[in-house]
Amino acid sequence: MAIDKKTTGIAKAIGAAIVIASGCATLAAAQSDSGGTLASGDRAALEMALDDEYKAEATYAAVLSKFADARPFVNIIEAERRHADMVVVHYQAYGMTVPVNPYLGQISAPDTLLAACKLGRNAEIENIALYDRIIPTVQNPAIKQTLTQLQWASRDRHLPAF
Repeated sequence: MAIDKKTTGIAKAIGAAIVIASGCATLAAAQSDSGGTLASGDRAALEMALDDEYKAEATYAAVLSKFADARPFVNIIEAERRHADMVVVHYQAYGMTVPVNPYLGQISAPDTLLAACKLGRNAEIENIALYDRIIPTVQNPAIKQTLTQLQWASRDRHLPAF
C-alpha cells in the first residue's frame, strides 16, 4: 500500500502531539518533584542524558549541513532537540545550570549518506545502551520517567528509521 503525503503528514502530526503531551507530563512531574534535593546519581544521569542528546543533535546537524533535507535526519534532529528540552526541564526544576551544546559545529559529517545512516544507527544503539545503564540508577520517579521515554523514542522510533 502506498502512503501519500497527506497520510504521512497526519502521522507526523499525531507523533508530534504525543511528544508534546509527554513533554507536558514531564514538566508537571518535574515541578511536583522539585521540592527536595537531587541525588548525585540522578544529577549524573541527567548530565549524561543531556550530553548524549546534544551529541545526537550536533551529529545530525552536521549530516544535514552536507546532505540538506536528508531523511531521516531532517525529522530526527527535531526530536533530539525536544529530547534535550525534556532533560532541561529537570535541570531547571533543580536549579542546575543548563550548558550550551558543546558539539554543535564540532562534528564532521561522513562522506556518504549511507555512512551517515550507519553512524545514526550506531548513535541510537549507543543511546539505548546509555539509558540501559543509567535508568536503573535513578531514584527520582519523574527523571526515571523522562529517561525511559527518551529511550523508548530511540529504540522504537529513531533506530527503525535508519
